[in-house]
Amino acid sequence: MALCSKIALLTLLFLSLFSLPGCRVEHSLKEPDIIRVGALADARMLLPLFASDSASAEISGLIFNGLTKYDKDINLTGDLAESWEIKNNGREIIFHLRRGVLWHDGEEFTSRDVLFTYRAVTDPKNPTPYAGIYGPVEKVEAIDRYTVRVIYKEPFAPALESWGMGILPAHLLEGKDLAKSELNRNPVGTGPYKLKRWITGQRIELERFEHYFEGRPNIKRYIARIIPDSATMFLELKFGGIDYMGLTPAQYKLKAETEYFKKRFQKFRYPAFGYTYLGFNLLDERFRDRRVRQAMAYAIDKEKIIKGVLLGYGRPCTGPFPPDSWAYNKDIKGYPYDPEKALRLLHEAGWRMASDGILKKQGVPLRFTILVNQGNNQRLLAAQIIKEDLKRIGIEVDIRVVEWQTLLREFIDKKRFEAVIMGWALSRDPDIYDIWHSSKTKEGEFNFISYSNPELDRLLVEGRTTIDMEKRKKIYHRIHEILHEDQPTVFLYVPDALPVIHKRFRGIEPSPIGIWHNFIHWYVNE
Repeated sequence: MALCSKIALLTLLFLSLFSLPGCRVEHSLKEPDIIRVGALADARMLLPLFASDSASAEISGLIFNGLTKYDKDINLTGDLAESWEIKNNGREIIFHLRRGVLWHDGEEFTSRDVLFTYRAVTDPKNPTPYAGIYGPVEKVEAIDRYTVRVIYKEPFAPALESWGMGILPAHLLEGKDLAKSELNRNPVGTGPYKLKRWITGQRIELERFEHYFEGRPNIKRYIARIIPDSATMFLELKFGGIDYMGLTPAQYKLKAETEYFKKRFQKFRYPAFGYTYLGFNLLDERFRDRRVRQAMAYAIDKEKIIKGVLLGYGRPCTGPFPPDSWAYNKDIKGYPYDPEKALRLLHEAGWRMASDGILKKQGVPLRFTILVNQGNNQRLLAAQIIKEDLKRIGIEVDIRVVEWQTLLREFIDKKRFEAVIMGWALSRDPDIYDIWHSSKTKEGEFNFISYSNPELDRLLVEGRTTIDMEKRKKIYHRIHEILHEDQPTVFLYVPDALPVIHKRFRGIEPSPIGIWHNFIHWYVNE
């Protein structure tokens, strides 16, 4: 037996001891006002302009504030901005900032920080994928210490949402190389929590900020424990090592229905505002042909994935918007499972079935590798179904599991991949310029599959500069159509979020935006 296998076996044997009566590990009894959250991956960088992956964004969001935010009913409201005025037909916004807001080091937040953040995000020297979020801004200026004027060249529909990005501390970062700043590891924000300790690959510990402008959070500390395996994470949840995790469908349906579990945990279920997809590297000649991508969409049985992998906790995905988005085009029905049509398209594209049952073009077999991030069993199981589906029509697929940050840094950012299963967590405004516009393909940006379509580029710009709601809806419906037709990624499914949390945490208010919107008001009974 290999050393790693022995260690894993010993770990499971150790954990199994605590299933005996009287042998539970209940850390929560010792420190009830600390929440321990299970995380599949470690964060990467915590300054908001670089926190582009979900692991980093979740931590960064507790440390930093934007000028605006969404409330529980998905309405934009003030965060660091107390109020605002919109003038000149949407071309001017005047933000009135909250007074007395403190950075974690005691300095006061002012308009200087807002101006610095805008300049930092739009500076081409900073490798951020968010450079386009401020759109056609012409000028940002400080009227005084607590007032900021933003002037746009033209109307910008997602303007207020764009200012929800975390504001940076100018007094600590001016004149510094932000990508190399120590604040990516030791951030200073205005948020409800500040960094206490970060042990790479193990845990990130945050402690409440006593002088938070909305009031001191009730929960004393937030600890993200890095556990890159959902089965191990569930054992940690069951025996008190963590208090919160997102369950897999199998865990939610089968393991979370015991009396032991119901007595100690509360479960939630709501549609995630995002989707999972199979993305192709469009710099690869084989995937540039739209017929090949469409063939993949016909060859993959997405209903089988939803039933077999999600156990019904999800819905089909037909394009870049989830069904709950107002931009979603209900007339698009998706690609039905049709292997014969897939083969016809591949034949038109020049691929021929060889005597060994493998599709080939000029003697080269159609074979590629799908990358999946470590710890995400849903994506791994989906990849296995996709592999079998494509094998039936003569396409050979290999699957490679890669640690999350390595996947991003060494494969995605550097475009060293053929295909990958990933997901997009989306903002509520349907502006997807940064994901799909052909100008956003540089290293570290979101259009890492290198998709380019002139009509889509034009519509992406038009969609963000159109204020009229009905006109915007028509634009995004057409965007939905184009991406459905082109299939630069095979849109697989919209999963349900399946979080569970220990019952000692009270004050949780499920809402259309999820359960974390009022986290600072959660509490534990004495």
